[in-house]
Amino acid sequence: MSKLLEVKELYKSFGGVTAVDGVSFELQEGHLLAMIGPNGAGKSTCFNLINGQLKPDSGTIKILGKETTGMRPRQVWRLGVGRTFQVTSTFPSMTVLENVQMVLVSKHRRLNCMTRKTSSLYSDEAMDLLSLVGVTDQWDRPCGILAYGDLKRVELAIALANSPKLLLMDEPTAGMGVKERLKLMELTAKIVKDRNIGVLFTEHDMDVVFAHADSIIVLNYGKLIARGTPTEVRDNEEVKQIYLGSCAVAN
Repeated sequence: MSKLLEVKELYKSFGGVTAVDGVSFELQEGHLLAMIGPNGAGKSTCFNLINGQLKPDSGTIKILGKETTGMRPRQVWRLGVGRTFQVTSTFPSMTVLENVQMVLVSKHRRLNCMTRKTSSLYSDEAMDLLSLVGVTDQWDRPCGILAYGDLKRVELAIALANSPKLLLMDEPTAGMGVKERLKLMELTAKIVKDRNIGVLFTEHDMDVVFAHADSIIVLNYGKLIARGTPTEVRDNEEVKQIYLGSCAVAN
């Protein structure tokens, strides 16, 4: 398997607080890697460093073999990186189809064609993506009135619109009911295997993590304190003490 993501000795501080402290890990294609840890562990900061929203103080990031340290988010996206956010980010007044079409317009570098009706641009490709995530029945509805679970699926379609090889998902099931969470991650895992995508995701629902992650890394106060298979991480005494607590025994 090819390395999609290589992070080495990543550091980031804000004032006197070190948010990411010497973190190193790798992600292979077709692999789901979960990043877990308590609130304030540095997970979102690490995501923002990889995605280009923040610049590291030191360390290196390679995506698809290319060093991306310090690149801007759009440059990272162009390499083949998709992202979903903890709080969904769509155009609420635009339809589901139009939201996906907007990404496809950018992917195909057709922003100069925005004077044309959006409905004429890449509608078939957009509908294929909506079919993939199971929301074709919502195609003509404004995103602002969708149920939250459907909105999360639309966001996944948007993230897949640039045909990514690497997908970054920051708490993909946040705000969803238990059944919706499991269904969304089952769908994500299937897409990952079918398309041979690598996924790095953060998640607070340990049922989701242990059911779908191929491997797990654990952060605490910015440091990587454990890594391994779900079984290895569940049985790690330091992780149980700091984060998992009694749920590790229950599982």
